[in-house]
Amino acid sequence: MIHRASQYRLAAILLSLAAAPAASPAVCAAQVPERWNDARVMALVNRARELRASTVVDTAMRSYRSDAHGYVYFFIDRQDTGQRTLVKADQIALDVYWRAPNQTRQRIVGLRDRKMLPTNIHYHLDHLTVVQDDFGSYIRIGDGDEVSAVLHPLGPGASAVYDYRLADSLSLTYGDGADEVRVYEVRVRPKDPARPGFIGSVYLDRETAAIVRMSFTFTPASYVDSYLDYIRISLDNSRWLGRFWLPYRQEVELRREMPILDFMAGSVIRGRFEIGNYRFNLRLPPTLFVGPRVTAAPPGQRQAFPFQRGLFDDLDQGGLAPTPTLQDIRAEARRIVAQHALSGLKPVRLYLRSFSDALRYDRAEGLRLGAGLELHPRPDASLRASAGYAFGRRKPSAEATVTGEGPRVTSTVDVYWDALRDIGPIPAEVRALNTLSGIVGGEDHLDPYFARGMRLTLAGHDPARSPSVSLRWEDQRSARRVTSGDAREVRPVDEGFLGAAEIAVPLALPGAGTAALAGGVGRLEDRTFATARVAADWALRSGDHSWVLDLDAHGGAVTHEAPAQALFLLGGRATLPGYPFRSFVGDAFGLVRAEGTLPLRPPWVGIRGIAALGYTHLSSTRTLPLGWDAHETDGLRPSVGMGLSLAWDVLRLDLGRGLRGGGWELTFSVDPRFGPWL
Repeated sequence: MIHRASQYRLAAILLSLAAAPAASPAVCAAQVPERWNDARVMALVNRARELRASTVVDTAMRSYRSDAHGYVYFFIDRQDTGQRTLVKADQIALDVYWRAPNQTRQRIVGLRDRKMLPTNIHYHLDHLTVVQDDFGSYIRIGDGDEVSAVLHPLGPGASAVYDYRLADSLSLTYGDGADEVRVYEVRVRPKDPARPGFIGSVYLDRETAAIVRMSFTFTPASYVDSYLDYIRISLDNSRWLGRFWLPYRQEVELRREMPILDFMAGSVIRGRFEIGNYRFNLRLPPTLFVGPRVTAAPPGQRQAFPFQRGLFDDLDQGGLAPTPTLQDIRAEARRIVAQHALSGLKPVRLYLRSFSDALRYDRAEGLRLGAGLELHPRPDASLRASAGYAFGRRKPSAEATVTGEGPRVTSTVDVYWDALRDIGPIPAEVRALNTLSGIVGGEDHLDPYFARGMRLTLAGHDPARSPSVSLRWEDQRSARRVTSGDAREVRPVDEGFLGAAEIAVPLALPGAGTAALAGGVGRLEDRTFATARVAADWALRSGDHSWVLDLDAHGGAVTHEAPAQALFLLGGRATLPGYPFRSFVGDAFGLVRAEGTLPLRPPWVGIRGIAALGYTHLSSTRTLPLGWDAHETDGLRPSVGMGLSLAWDVLRLDLGRGLRGGGWELTFSVDPRFGPWL
């Protein structure tokens, strides 16, 4: 994604306003009537507003000092796959001060960071802070450049701006569970969703009406920056001195995309802070509260701070995915405002699924140019359509996707005409590099065919963690070579109309691994067949992420009646280096690969090691179509190799050798994580 450096700097304040749940609902004590603005909820809201005004003059708490520790992570995000790629990590330590009536100061005493990919993002020191007063009367983020002066739901005059409703009576537990408090959940919505406003829930102590938790997002009109998709915030307080609710845990997530182009990718900033070790009624020097609200220790002192946890430890809270609390905020906000939009992005934008949708070159199409358009007619529905023209074939192709989000299931309908497919199971090259290879070197690493038809997919809202079911009806046709240069002929496929049902199930594996199981049944013309696939991978990293070891395993099988395009091809790049490209075929296969990178001159150069072991089995009764120059492996085929990783391990140059009847192969590739964008 391309962002302006100034916007990144302004975005950093959101990280300081991070919010995450300190408590979790333990017992649902009772359901309360869900009526907006009834006398009961308005009395509770008025009590909470009065309490906020009186706390600043309560003589039982004259001052406090506390410690805050937090993480700020910056990601590249692809929502259609649930994939997030870490770009930069920051770790922060703060000294936090408060003095009556309402004076606050924070000092950054520890700060360290590391870039995992090249980026110009950086954060002003006075932005990396925590929220001490539940945002005061008005919520401002990014010095007003992100969100400007949204009225707090318990601020002065808020009853004229917001509607309130009692949702639940809950019990929340803290820390080790020793402290439990009964709260009311009050849902809040703006009376006019077209204006800047707060959308979410405020949890109030049943005894005192103090704020225990706030989980919320904003109306689209709240976002000043046109790049903003959403901001989601969760603030949790804990009880001190028997009655004062002070910051305990805070979390924020901010997502951006380009305002005029949907590239199926965005950037995410996620911050998380924990605040504790409160010391009360100290004699704080008056000079402490003179000058800027946020100060910082000298750079050497910040870098030398003795952090008790590692820079990447907070990723273990949920990997690279959003935490459950931040996911719940979106679902709750949609319930509260029903059919109103939550995203700050424009409802009509240009659309590209990848760079290759705009421009690509292969021997089945020649040069193809394309473009697309995205529409959001409703907040829970989208339409993405794209079309292109292949100059080598002299034919157009097109695709349209309609997506609807229900309470639990996302439904997607894809309709396509001459969609380019590749016989698998594993892509040999990202499409952009394949275009470059075809134009410059005359080599095309696709085995293409075309499909016309439609697909219906039902899945959960998190594609990386939810099972999915899909139904396909399509006409599959062979491609033919329309370019010169590549010596490989286009492999013909078994043509005809296909009907298929498929299910995919993601799984978590021991050792932070992930797996995907997929299976299905299909019928092509008069042939009925079944397929099964499994893919598992582990990304092992040192505590400081200096070395990386990626392990992956693939396997699959199809029944005898499966068409040729359902078979499995191995050999050469991305599978078994050092063997002729896709020279092995089977109706069953297995492949295990290991790739490790050790930094040599970080981040510019690293040393890579590669090992692979593959196998295919081809049934003796299977007849391959004419022109398929491939055979089974006749046992296991091993490969080894070494290479260089360049520029944050984004670019890779590897020399591999097939150890059983193979030779040497030099390949240039890109980190597979960037394949969907290219």
